[in-house]
Amino acid sequence: MRELAVQLGVNPNTVAAAYRTLRERGVIETAGRRGSRVRSKPATTARDYVRLDVPPGVRDVASGNPDTALLPPLAGAFAAAAAQSDRAPALYGEAPVLPEFQLRARAALDADGVPDGPVALASGALDAIERVLAARLKMGDAVAVEDPGWGSVLDLVSGLGFRQVPVRVDDDGPLPDDVERALRSGARALVVTSRAQNPTGAVIGAARARAVREVLAAHQDALVVEDDHGHGIVDLPLHTLSGATRAWAFVRSTAKAYGPDLRLAVLTGDAETVDRVQGRISLGPGWVSKVLQRAVVRLWEDGAVDAREVAAAYGRRRDALIDALAARGVAARGRSGMNVWVPVPDETGVVASLLHGGWMVSPGARYRLDSPPGVRITVSTLSGDDFEAVAEAVAAAVGPVPARRYGRYG
Repeated sequence: MRELAVQLGVNPNTVAAAYRTLRERGVIETAGRRGSRVRSKPATTARDYVRLDVPPGVRDVASGNPDTALLPPLAGAFAAAAAQSDRAPALYGEAPVLPEFQLRARAALDADGVPDGPVALASGALDAIERVLAARLKMGDAVAVEDPGWGSVLDLVSGLGFRQVPVRVDDDGPLPDDVERALRSGARALVVTSRAQNPTGAVIGAARARAVREVLAAHQDALVVEDDHGHGIVDLPLHTLSGATRAWAFVRSTAKAYGPDLRLAVLTGDAETVDRVQGRISLGPGWVSKVLQRAVVRLWEDGAVDAREVAAAYGRRRDALIDALAARGVAARGRSGMNVWVPVPDETGVVASLLHGGWMVSPGARYRLDSPPGVRITVSTLSGDDFEAVAEAVAAAVGPVPARRYGRYG
């Protein structure tokens, strides 16, 4: 900055202000003593820029959407919620969370061992994660993120002006050594997925949770944000990391189990974090619709979603695809959720080859920072002979890929 100020003949403070403006607008990114560099694309450019249109006659296994046949009907629940709202309309000044919603949400969290904390609501998991990060961090802070991980979170972290620190993921979740390395390097927050990790299907097991909690115990100032969007579609137990540090947040969305258009996520956490988030919500949208809250309570009361049944349906499809790929010498991963992750040597070539063969898969570039290339296949719409057909097309595009080539984390 001093050299540039001399070259331009201006005050160094002017240069510093210009750098700050460029950083705030997402034009450059700063990496401490390594200096600043121009971003390859604007910070607010979503990773969907690599999305391709699905041509006629091509099967879409890239969307990440749930099987609509496994989603519950909503008409009855919304009719009952609307009738209840007609009798007792929600008005300004009331508590943002209905007592009956808070009671049921908190009971479900308690049953899964999530630490006690106040309950708030947001418009989906990503909205909740954004509000938590914005409430606790400042621009330029480093955030440890899963790699590969949910592309929307990676976009969000960059879009908020934070620096991403990759943490590798295996089938049991984030690697403890990577979490330690990220926190020691200055990461002020860690964002993790409990179950049905996107795109790999990883699930944090009991042993991994203990190991990561031991790491977090030495970094009490770190913020831990845990995303349990797999609740309702996964039958594997939750082993939470919440409460391992002083500042934490746990997010649970209704999207995968009840439908993406139900823009509602339950948020709990330490009292200060939830209070900050709720205070900011009150200055914007105010609250999540009470009609929506009542409809979701009705769905819960009616047992509209059988998590074991839904999890088994997705599990059969994942296993069928993974087995069909293995029979052709192609390694793949997918312990939970609705996606299968396939390591590949060349994403562009594989995606193009599969598209030519009638299948649209999701390129791994949407989910990766430093991890090896791969493609994500959503199994929601697959059935019958589809698994053999997809596996045959993938094998033709990839060729035999020994598991040892990519190791546990590829």
